[in-house]
Order: sequence, then structure tokens, then C-alpha cells
Amino acid sequence: MVPTERPDIENGEAFLSVEVAFALPERQKIVSLEVSPGTTARQAVVQADMPRHFPDLPESTFLKADLGIFGQALRDPESHVLRDGDRVEIYRPLLIDPKEARARRAAETRSAKRGQR
Repeated sequence: MVPTERPDIENGEAFLSVEVAFALPERQKIVSLEVSPGTTARQAVVQADMPRHFPDLPESTFLKADLGIFGQALRDPESHVLRDGDRVEIYRPLLIDPKEARARRAAETRSAKRGQR
């Protein structure tokens, strides 16, 4: 897909097509939006109205979350201006530090190997 701006027929304004994505382990939602040039990543998240799709989560899950574009974390989502075709990803907070998770898995593996002897 080649990114292009499309004019809005009614008022001549150009719009960009973007997506906003959020996933839980058991479900995901991708919302397609037409946004005005100059829209930031955070503004697109607000426009996507994700709390409507995930009513069991607090609104702060989406409004304060780290964001990325196609897997690349954004340093400043409040000022990152979107381009046509961007997919804004809403990242969930980590429940456990990745280093701690690896250490736990390694300890479980060592323990399991000892039990096989």
C-alpha cells in the first residue's frame, strides 16, 4: 500500500488513514480512522475510543499507555505526528520485569532437570 492523502469531497480537506491497535492475551481490536494531517499518536488513541471496546479496563489504560508505530516505541506520543498508513499500537504495562521472568524460567528449568535425575 502506497501512503497517499485523500481529499475529503465535502470540504476539500485532506485526511490520512491510520489504525489504532490494542491487544490483550485473549482478544484484540484494531480501529481504522481517517484523521486530519497534524494528528498526533495520542490524539488518534483518543479518537479510536478504545474504552468502548474494552469496558472492563480503566480508561487510563489507554490514555497513559506507552505507544508505538509498527513495533517502534515512541519517545513522545503527544507530539509524534502521524503519517498516512501508520498503525498506532497501545502497549500494556509489564506485569513482571523481563529479567526477573527469565531468571524464574531458568530456575524452573534447573529444578526440573534435577528432578529427572
